Amino acid sequence: MPLARLFLATLALMFAGPAARPAAPARPALWVVRDTDTTIYLFGSVHELRPDLAWFQGPVRRAFEASDALVLELVAPPEAEVQEALRRVAPPADAPPLPERLPQGYAKKLAAATRAAGYPEGAFDRMDPWLAATSLSILPLRRTGYSREAGVEAVLTASARRTGKPIEGLETQRDQIAMFDQLPEAEQIAMLTRVLDGQEAATDVMRRTAEAWSRGDTDALAAIVADDLRQTSDAVQQRVLADRNAAWAAWIARRMAQPGRVFVAVGTGHLVGAGSLQDALAAKGLRVRRISPPVR
Repeated sequence: MPLARLFLATLALMFAGPAARPAAPARPALWVVRDTDTTIYLFGSVHELRPDLAWFQGPVRRAFEASDALVLELVAPPEAEVQEALRRVAPPADAPPLPERLPQGYAKKLAAATRAAGYPEGAFDRMDPWLAATSLSILPLRRTGYSREAGVEAVLTASARRTGKPIEGLETQRDQIAMFDQLPEAEQIAMLTRVLDGQEAATDVMRRTAEAWSRGDTDALAAIVADDLRQTSDAVQQRVLADRNAAWAAWIARRMAQPGRVFVAVGTGHLVGAGSLQDALAAKGLRVRRISPPVR
């Protein structure tokens, strides 16, 4: 998933598509980091997918089932806990309503998107821009059959819970909220205006992303992410991509000192292109090898 939609959809995991058609086979990319007694699989997740995409099979499923634990970006907390955390970072009561803080013309776009989403008028008035962007970013996808329940995290989590496999998060809910809430307001507004401008194109971008992901075409995914990065500020790229890759690489390096097998699933945008998690691991002297599908 492109970077902007990747990190928005990550937050959207905390907040059903049409009936499934016969499952279409998929072969998403899978990597591994190994030493003599430790194996860590790296898998790129897509947070929203169509229910008719059969990806949890073959090498991915075998690696998952062979692993002792599942590690995700975030273990989604209960909804009540999420809402309480969001209330704590809400704008003060005397802050101007969100439409008044937007560039000219965007109050109307926000109102139109709010109506199209089925929300009541003014539903986003007391929200920060990043949260409005998060909420609105997934709506075009939901209308065309993409589902959180069919996404990678939901499927892996359900399977881990059925089998008693431990689940760990690389980040906490507080980490992920702070990542956006602490951005300057101008950056948050830029996120929201991009979402409002991209409502029509969102489904096409998601379709291309899901197709490339399902065939393990990391070059195509890297091109999609690179296009998104060109429209994203350096500050957001640093906070959402580079800083997190560095932190996750440090976690993996520490985990390599313990024996066992771990299945790590993070947003696919972190595993393709320049500055990827693999690059951060290579900088620590860890060799990452792609195991499926074979590189042509």
